[in-house]
Amino acid sequence: MSTLEKAREHIHPVVFPVSAIVIIGFVLWGSFASDQAEGILGDIQGWITETFGWLFIAAVAAFIVFLFYLVVGQYSRVRLGPDDSRPDYSYLTWFAMLFSAGMGIGLVFWGVAEPIFHFIDAPRTEGGTEAAGVDAMVITFHHWGLGAWSVYAVLGLSLAYFGFRHNLPMTVRSALYPLIGEKIHGFWGNLVDILAIFGTMFGIATSLGLGVAQINAGLNSAFDVPIGTGTQVLLIAIITLAATISVVTGIDKGIRRLSELNITLAGLLMLFVAIVGPTLLLLGAYVENVGNYIFNFVDLMFWSGSYSADDAGFLSAWTIFYWAWWISWAPFVGMFIARISRGRTIREFVLGVLLVPSIVSFAWFTVMGNTGIAFQSEGTADIYGAMEDAGFDESLAMFAMLDVLPVPLLTTIVTVFVITVFFVTSSDSGSFVIDMIASGGSLHPPVGLRIFWAISEGAVAAVLLVAGGLGALQAGAIATGLPFTVVLLVVMLGLFKGLRSERDGVTLQDIVTAPIFEGEGETEALTHQPKPSPPSGRDDDTGEKA
Repeated sequence: MSTLEKAREHIHPVVFPVSAIVIIGFVLWGSFASDQAEGILGDIQGWITETFGWLFIAAVAAFIVFLFYLVVGQYSRVRLGPDDSRPDYSYLTWFAMLFSAGMGIGLVFWGVAEPIFHFIDAPRTEGGTEAAGVDAMVITFHHWGLGAWSVYAVLGLSLAYFGFRHNLPMTVRSALYPLIGEKIHGFWGNLVDILAIFGTMFGIATSLGLGVAQINAGLNSAFDVPIGTGTQVLLIAIITLAATISVVTGIDKGIRRLSELNITLAGLLMLFVAIVGPTLLLLGAYVENVGNYIFNFVDLMFWSGSYSADDAGFLSAWTIFYWAWWISWAPFVGMFIARISRGRTIREFVLGVLLVPSIVSFAWFTVMGNTGIAFQSEGTADIYGAMEDAGFDESLAMFAMLDVLPVPLLTTIVTVFVITVFFVTSSDSGSFVIDMIASGGSLHPPVGLRIFWAISEGAVAAVLLVAGGLGALQAGAIATGLPFTVVLLVVMLGLFKGLRSERDGVTLQDIVTAPIFEGEGETEALTHQPKPSPPSGRDDDTGEKA
């Protein structure tokens, strides 16, 4: 079979061409009409946050409530696979892979910048005070904690349940089977997969844009490389080329080792800052930060700014952007954690996905954020001033802090390397996930199509940077996150119906006709083997890591 024939065999006749044409059209529009694109994207962001901000907040709160119900309820012992299946990975390996999914460009970019912003421009108290420092860390934890990972958990759990327990294709449309049955192969299934591709594309592009801005800032700090859009677009081209080469050569083991090295370096960087920075302060701060987060959890989760215009503006710029960003990333991260979670119980899955990455992220933000706040308040470093002088460029915050610690050149180079590798691996992995969706759930999409998506991710990131920088990146994430928020709510409903119908002994073929809500009946956990499901044609290689 020729390469062209193999590619055609793996191309979904609707999802791939529609997604590709719209994305190429966006790249051309942003390239040749960047001023118009900047204005329209800004208007879209303003309209969505003003009109639908409440929906993002309500949806994330609903995800957390639903997942808590699954952990404590009758479905907690249901396995993501046949009843006799067991996990493919040990707890340690599984936790490490969850950590790798949660540790990325965003943590490095915002590790110092976000706490400093909330400390100086405190939304709920007087800026620059001790109370502002406490609140800054609580709000940062809110943005990077259980709320973020609940988004990934809902989709990942649904994909793993229908993929491994009912043998449906590993693609987002499969989560709709309990609601619309075989119609997932028609218009609605195509629409959901197309939205998943758009969400993943713009979510990754946002991360790549943030990453390349910080790489530029690091190179400026170490080697006086000028900061500017032209430099950043050139960096995107170079690093996208590296990601494309990794796709072509197929050096999966090399990339995997590089990723492991990258996580190790990030951990060593955090440990270095903790040791040479205010060590005793950080040890106590971690405990106190976690306690404050737990104490304020419900209040923050439902904070929508209804009674204050200032609160509404803050939520639009920060919380709603984050929720939209996480939602746009859901197909990428959700599919990854689904692929590595076969054989886990629902309780294991939910607790592992919510708690482990959150705890690691909290440690990172405590070390970087509390160190930055301490230096800012003591006058050791004017991190906020460095960002303000550059037009509030958040990418400078990490390096402004590292500059006052020992061996700043070495730590700056390590940080740039870490971000660069995150860029390459995110682009490579993201193109693989998008290609899986565009091929209808194939676990072995052809390399040529992955090259197309890798180049597209770099192009979209470059266009968004040219069309307004961070503001355009945020607008792109929010615009694609809105429709996929509705998709995730429907996915949550479909998962509930699937679990409930399986408990009642309804086969997957008949599940569409089963009611969604009625009396709960028996309360013991499901223990029967699922009935045979419709053939899906998916490959049975569930032991393979994504």
